[in-house]
Amino acid sequence: MSKDGIETDPEKTRAVAEWPVPTSVTEVRAFLGLASYYRRFVRDFSKLAGPLNALLQKGHNFEWTEEAQQSFEALKSALTSPPVLAIPCDEGAFTLDTDASNDSIGAVLSQNQNGVHTPNEYLTLPKCM
Repeated sequence: MSKDGIETDPEKTRAVAEWPVPTSVTEVRAFLGLASYYRRFVRDFSKLAGPLNALLQKGHNFEWTEEAQQSFEALKSALTSPPVLAIPCDEGAFTLDTDASNDSIGAVLSQNQNGVHTPNEYLTLPKCM
C-alpha cells in the first residue's frame, strides 16, 4: 500500500512476469492455460490471446512472430498489473488451485472477497530432477 492506493508487489507477480518466451506449442499451451484461468480479469482477453491461439492450430508449423511476442507480453502485463492481485481479507474463503506438467508445478492462491473470486498469489516451480 502506498499514498497512491493498493499496488501489486513485484515479488508476487514475478513468476508470471519472468515467464520465458515459449519455444513450442506445448509451452504456448502451458502459458495460455494459466492466462485463460484468469481471463475474466483481463479486458479483451480473446483479442490479446488471438496470435498465441493461432499458434495452436493443427497443420501449421510453429513460428514465433513479432505478433505472437506482442500478444505474450500484453497478456503477461495484464496478469501482473493492478487490480489483478488482491490483498487477503479477514473474511472470505481461500482457494488454492494447482497444476503440474512434465516441466513445472504452478499454483494460485485466491480468496472470495465480496462475492468475487480474486487471486492473491501466483507460484511456479520448475520440475525437480
